[in-house]
Amino acid sequence: MKNLIQNLPKAELHLHIEGTLEPQLMFRLAKKNSIKIPYETVDEVKKAYEFDSLQPFLDIYYAGASVLVEKRDFYDLTWAYLVKCKEENIVHAEIFFDPQTHTSRGIAFGDVVEGIVEALNDAEKKLGISSFLIMSFLRHLSEEEAIKTLKESLPYKYFIKGVGLDSSELGNPPSKFQKVFQMAKNAGYECVAHAGEEGDASYIKEALDLLHVSRIDHGVRCDEDIELMKRLRDEQIPLTMCPLSNLKLKVVDDLKNYNLKKLLDFGILVTINSDDPAYFGGYLNENYEAVAKSLNLNEDDIKTLAINSFKASFLSDEAKNRYIEDIN
Repeated sequence: MKNLIQNLPKAELHLHIEGTLEPQLMFRLAKKNSIKIPYETVDEVKKAYEFDSLQPFLDIYYAGASVLVEKRDFYDLTWAYLVKCKEENIVHAEIFFDPQTHTSRGIAFGDVVEGIVEALNDAEKKLGISSFLIMSFLRHLSEEEAIKTLKESLPYKYFIKGVGLDSSELGNPPSKFQKVFQMAKNAGYECVAHAGEEGDASYIKEALDLLHVSRIDHGVRCDEDIELMKRLRDEQIPLTMCPLSNLKLKVVDDLKNYNLKKLLDFGILVTINSDDPAYFGGYLNENYEAVAKSLNLNEDDIKTLAINSFKASFLSDEAKNRYIEDIN
């Protein structure tokens, strides 16, 4: 099974680039940029990665992001992830970035985007990895702040495929961002949103009905509502599920109880992703392996999940079909 997972071409659709910041790079950038971080050693950082919910993780996540200052830092961060993609046979990645995490610290929007995009372009040329960039709004901030960020993005629209919604879910439902998502759609952006991780099934329905998203990030709590499950299945609305993230943040107590296989068998277009792998202890292949072992997935299940990763992507139909033929 491990060889199959390694050899299959895969797309990753739910990956926060700031969440790939490994401790070694964090220390190097902190030293280079004279940023004080509350850790002395790599082991100290790793010990801090024990979370009982989403918020403690977010606190460390934002602290870590503070070491990203110059355009080159964003390049190095992104390039390190893309090298990992090459190792794991990830041939296409749709990458989230959180501009508000950086612009709030006085970092220029252009430096963030250009640093990431230069790495993405180099990966296409040197590693054969295609990619799209998705700009996420931080839902714990106001919609007015999100609108400001959307306007900042427009000069760089050529580099950005879509918009998303992440950060603290509870108390920040999709309905809070209805206006900015409509503005983004009018500007030609694809729309996705995190929903149904902390929030219940109603958050998923709001994301679909009010934000008009084309896929749901996480969506693990959709099984609270059978009619919602039928809708996801019938309309083939993708879920970008993140097993090790959900385990680490106590969304699920044990992967043996994870509902991915149930949703897959129901006919929902489920995909596997790594979310914030530097913090959650596993990149994409490790997520596949963990779920395969815990849920006794067979080879056909694994191939279906790899095929789904392309079906759910924003690639052209021609590119999707080419990769699916390779898998088959």
